[in-house]
Amino acid sequence: MYPKKIVASLLLRSLFGVSLFACSNLSAQMPDALSATTFSSVLGKEPAGSLTLSAAIDFALASNPELSAADNELRAIEGVVLQAGALPNPEISTSVEDTQNKATRTTSIQLSQRIELGGKRSARIASAERWRDVATADLAAKRLDVRATVTAAFFDVLVAQERVQQAEDLLRLAQRVSQATSRRVVAGKISPVEETKARVAEASARVELNQAQRELLTTRKRLAASWGSSMPRFDKAEGRTEILPALRSAEDIDSSLNSSPALLRARHEMERFSALADLERARRIPDVTVSLGSKKAEEIGRNQTTVGLSMPFPIFDRNRGNVLEAQRRADKARDELVAAELRLGTEVAQNQERLRALVVEAQTLQDEIVPGARSAYEAASKGFELGKFSFLEVLDAQRTFFQARAQYLRSLSDAHRTAAELERILGSVDSTPSNVLSRP
Repeated sequence: MYPKKIVASLLLRSLFGVSLFACSNLSAQMPDALSATTFSSVLGKEPAGSLTLSAAIDFALASNPELSAADNELRAIEGVVLQAGALPNPEISTSVEDTQNKATRTTSIQLSQRIELGGKRSARIASAERWRDVATADLAAKRLDVRATVTAAFFDVLVAQERVQQAEDLLRLAQRVSQATSRRVVAGKISPVEETKARVAEASARVELNQAQRELLTTRKRLAASWGSSMPRFDKAEGRTEILPALRSAEDIDSSLNSSPALLRARHEMERFSALADLERARRIPDVTVSLGSKKAEEIGRNQTTVGLSMPFPIFDRNRGNVLEAQRRADKARDELVAAELRLGTEVAQNQERLRALVVEAQTLQDEIVPGARSAYEAASKGFELGKFSFLEVLDAQRTFFQARAQYLRSLSDAHRTAAELERILGSVDSTPSNVLSRP
């Protein structure tokens, strides 16, 4: 049988060694975890030359500062999850009684360990993991938001390029009519007033071209801002505006909406507050602190083993206020989930109906109105040069054609914007076309 002081010393060293091993093991794991979550932002060279939609989206996802901020938030919450699983640190304490007289002095050393009861650690980990799920949904939603923003801005650039081309065509036609008018005035076939009208129409075409060029510059800057650039370097956007977005079926919309990041975030937020309510309920159960130590009494000349057990007595503070707050916030999160379902369902239905109307409008303009107006304008211009039509008829046909063309471009732009908004809500971007530029 070992003496009592040897047994006490061995127990104290064993408990202290286990505590040191746990601390060293945790500290050894932290650098690996932190190194795995170290974020390195990718800021590549901005694309130059022709820019496709897929390239614009890839570059924006790699360089968008808001997306980088959301990613850093997720990585920060990884630290919260890591910290939530940490065990309470052991405490070591020492005390000396009667410091003046060595003969009657008593020296004590004690190691204490708090033991969490009531499932506090598991509830803390669960709430931290639900918070991580919320941050993951936020990151996914931000990625979709960036995709939708880039898609809408990209098609705005495409449409602006079309408008510039249209304004250039208008100016060339106006110049041709103006020259024909001058020749007919010189020949004495029409009044000089007609030539003045033709010059005014040509000047208006130049103003239209100038406005279209400024609008193109604005849309190019807006697209470049999606990846954090103030001045675009690409020459032109390469894509097809006339390929209209596909209409999605009701089953596809319901399935996509149910798994959309916005709804997933609301569900995870509800689960997080429910986990926080569980954590606050677990905190009502007091923890136990176990202590083991050794006491050396000089007066009797021997060591004594000390064992202790302590716990708070919950009389005044039973954590009722925090439990009530957490329960009400969980109820609020459930209500917000229902509200999000209703709001997103309404937005999807409205955008789907608007997209359907815009597709019908754009198809009608593309197949019937624009070709007919173009044919009428070309016939009027040719007839005017041959002296068969008046200049007023040419201006009327020109106005009709370019109004139809402008309405067609607006319909295309609105259709692609509405489709991008739908994809942002539903979380699918596979149907977005990005092929070679081809004007109708």
